Amino acid sequence: MMAETIAETEAVPSAYPDAPDGLSTAAAAIDANMLWQRIETYIAHRFTERTVTWVVEGKGHWCFTLTPATLTSAEKWTGEAWEAVTLSAGPYGYCLDDLGPYRIVADVGGGTVPEAIAGAFRRLAEYLADETDRAGASEYSVNMGGAIEETYRRNAAWTALAMQNSGAADLLRPYRRA
Repeated sequence: MMAETIAETEAVPSAYPDAPDGLSTAAAAIDANMLWQRIETYIAHRFTERTVTWVVEGKGHWCFTLTPATLTSAEKWTGEAWEAVTLSAGPYGYCLDDLGPYRIVADVGGGTVPEAIAGAFRRLAEYLADETDRAGASEYSVNMGGAIEETYRRNAAWTALAMQNSGAADLLRPYRRA
């Protein structure tokens, strides 16, 4: 039986990883923090440390939904106040012995950004920096009449679909949030 995560509150980190090397001038000009925020909403891994608080209910197994995570505190609601508890280790993370609710706090983040995630950052940045209006183009026409003419029309949702259309989502698949 699995306990249920009711809420997850993630603090904003003091910094995000640096942008990877190999970006065009236009892509390097895009705010790297904004790109990291978009990537982090898509994946379960964090590479800069921050505090995350979960509220969990139910008896059973529970595990961190973000990684890497180090437990810093756990409390159980007694009906009047939060009381510190020690969580038992289990085969899927922790075993919650009571219905709770529990408030679990961890330091999350760290490690080196894998090349696949750096590659996803590059793809997303280059896609969003495309100055030719071809990124997200839903219509293209060429007129070879008297004067050569070329026209692109962008889908109105081109930025919303950037993670998928840039190919970044394919590289992030192994790191995806469950």
